[in-house]
Amino acid sequence: MSSAVTIIKEIQLDGTKKGIISISKVDEPYGAGSDSVASIGISLAGDSKNPEWKVHLPLGNIDAVVEALKSIK
Repeated sequence: MSSAVTIIKEIQLDGTKKGIISISKVDEPYGAGSDSVASIGISLAGDSKNPEWKVHLPLGNIDAVVEALKSIK
C-alpha cells in the first residue's frame, strides 16, 4: 500500500512546547483506487510526519465536521 501524503498546514498545539497539529491530504490511503481523505494528526514531539494520533475524514464530510467544530467554540 503506497499512499501520497501532502502536508497542508502545521499548527502549534496550544499548551505544549513542541506539539503540533498537522493537516494533510492523503491520496489512496487504503490502497489503489481508494478515495482521498483529510488527515488531522497530533504530535506532542513536533513530528508532523509521524503523529501519535490521527483521524482520517472523507473529503465529503469536511464541511459538516468543520461546522460541528465551530459550534463547540
